[in-house]
Amino acid sequence: MKRTAVVTGLGVAAPNGLGHDVYWKSVLAGRSGIGTVTRFDVSRYASRLAGQIDDFDASEHLPDRLLPQTDRSTRLAFAAADWALDDAGVEAGELRDYDMGVVTANALGGFEFTHREFHKLWSQGPKYVSVYESFAWFYAVNTGQISIRHKMRGPSAALVGEQAGGLDALGHARRTIRSGTELVVTGGVDSALDPWGYVSQLSGGLVSTVDDPRRAYLPFDAAASGYVPGEGGALLVVEEAESARRRGVDRVYGELAGHAATFDPPPGSGRPPALRRAAEAAIADAGLGPADIDVVFADGAGVPHLDAAEAEAISGLFGPGAVPVTAPKSLVGRLYGGGGPLDVATALLSIRDGVIPPTHGVTEVPEHYGIDVVRDEPRERPVRNVLVLARGRRGFNAAVVLKAADDRTAA
Repeated sequence: MKRTAVVTGLGVAAPNGLGHDVYWKSVLAGRSGIGTVTRFDVSRYASRLAGQIDDFDASEHLPDRLLPQTDRSTRLAFAAADWALDDAGVEAGELRDYDMGVVTANALGGFEFTHREFHKLWSQGPKYVSVYESFAWFYAVNTGQISIRHKMRGPSAALVGEQAGGLDALGHARRTIRSGTELVVTGGVDSALDPWGYVSQLSGGLVSTVDDPRRAYLPFDAAASGYVPGEGGALLVVEEAESARRRGVDRVYGELAGHAATFDPPPGSGRPPALRRAAEAAIADAGLGPADIDVVFADGAGVPHLDAAEAEAISGLFGPGAVPVTAPKSLVGRLYGGGGPLDVATALLSIRDGVIPPTHGVTEVPEHYGIDVVRDEPRERPVRNVLVLARGRRGFNAAVVLKAADDRTAA
């Protein structure tokens, strides 16, 4: 019998809310987490905005011994993992250590930590560099630290695919569940809002230079001029459905029903981008057709040519205006490895409450895009099946399909 992967716990660390309840209320109310960067002087930068998490005090969530050895992204990941496990009702010792794994995505590594230690190296010498630099910078550190903290010794992995990597982590977790593991903590968290990390993001040329936080990041809008970088993400508890039932889980958010990943052809090849192919494959993997999808949570780059390409993929697959499209990340910025998992958490809350959150700030969608972007107000309607899309730099594409829990997957 096929093993079904269901989501039983959500842990959200976002610029507009810590914890999935606070975050969800912010999304529906249109409360943005985007503002002027305050951690250093950005007055001379071409861009000055970011989705910062300003209300997170790591000392309130972690023991003192972990603070010197962790980057900000790992501290946020620790908190999100704790919240997800609490939400799922997982108690210590309830499952065997080798029946639990960790699969996370990370695109930026421990930027802030490593840049601080590099500054010590250059200004003071090697003896002043923290011994924890040997691993705190590494893309796999969140997977490793969470597995150690929660004694999860089962199959684990770390994926790097920029924004698409977060969805690929969920897809890998689903395969891990199907291969016999009972529970996986999965998702992604990123942060690089120190001076060097911020400059590295601006150097890509896709970050908006608009100073108004309400108009800087406008996915699919005629006035779109780039994206705003952010920090945070989401970690989820994914379990095998029967195992969750035996554990006494009384609430399932939904099923991870489909996943696919593709890679774009090289520039100049004349071949089309592969995002649509990823969406088609994920929908087929879920045993559905395009007509079954109730809403698309889009990648929403906020860059005109990238928005146009995504709109073409969506309208070509579903038909012009045939499915609602939303990008609530306009309130938080693009979170790299954390962006896809945060969209998945948002989509699961959309399924739970029967409401599609809007793409806040968007006022005019070009008619030739041919997509029905949800704007202004949440759209109340039953939501059963959701397609989530993500793209990463240099050609990564990923898609995940979520299904509402039915009588067979809900305890």
